[in-house]
Amino acid sequence: MNVIVSAIGQGLLWALLGLGLYLTFRILNFADMTVEGTFPLGAAVAVTAITHGVNPILATLLSFVVGVIAGLVTGLLYTKGKIPSLLAGILVMTAAYSINLRIMGKSNISLLGQKTLFNGKFLASLPQYFDSVFVGMIVIFIFTILMIFVLNTDWGQAFIATGDNRQMAKSLGVKTDRMVIMGLMISNGIVGVCGALIAQSNGYADINMGIGTIVIALASIIIGEVLFGELTLPQRLVAVTLGSIIYRLLLLVVLQLGFKADDLNLISSIVLALCMLLPQLEKHLRVKSTIMKGVRHDD
Repeated sequence: MNVIVSAIGQGLLWALLGLGLYLTFRILNFADMTVEGTFPLGAAVAVTAITHGVNPILATLLSFVVGVIAGLVTGLLYTKGKIPSLLAGILVMTAAYSINLRIMGKSNISLLGQKTLFNGKFLASLPQYFDSVFVGMIVIFIFTILMIFVLNTDWGQAFIATGDNRQMAKSLGVKTDRMVIMGLMISNGIVGVCGALIAQSNGYADINMGIGTIVIALASIIIGEVLFGELTLPQRLVAVTLGSIIYRLLLLVVLQLGFKADDLNLISSIVLALCMLLPQLEKHLRVKSTIMKGVRHDD
């Protein structure tokens, strides 16, 4: 039971990564590799700040700020520097690696004995692993509500229009470059917060903890879309969270089958590939079924 609760808690915390990437990957139609640098950047800033006596809440807010800055740099490289989106993200991601080392001063920092968001008096009174579930539910609720509210404003509709058809949005007077930059800033700010929360939950920050994070985020998004089908925008955001939880439970099942933790990145890629292939397989089977019915009707 404890491992299931732990998986749900991790799913809720990691869902924030999926929500952040959803803004760029699905709404803005922007392949943003920056997240693999922003995630450990948020963790590095939060953990370093906490070890220097900063309040955990303020340290987590700082992780949002540095994520926003990383997104701003990517946005400027893409819109003003005319660098392709994928390359712009890779450049910032690569630079973030050195910045993280500068911030932490070494490859990893432990939070042993430090006050974090997960060891307050109330959370300490909860059963084992329920602290991450409680914090995850609160954070996801806040960010989901904020995203729904913002996306339903005039700015949010212009942002969505930019992702749907940039030329059309520009012809309607929308400053699309500004929308792209702001979208990347908000997205990476959310990813930075996710990095800070995961680091505090795990009790450490590591320079390599961002490797494979984009696969995890995509898995949350794709699993939610495949399992729940056509949804409204608010429902899709909820589906991302549910997809993240389901993904964590799938990993738990795989580990219980005897696979090693070192295989998680490989397993994550396979799970994501299968989920992305399912719609095509379903379409193929539907077409085949239609053809067979037509053959039987002719007979």
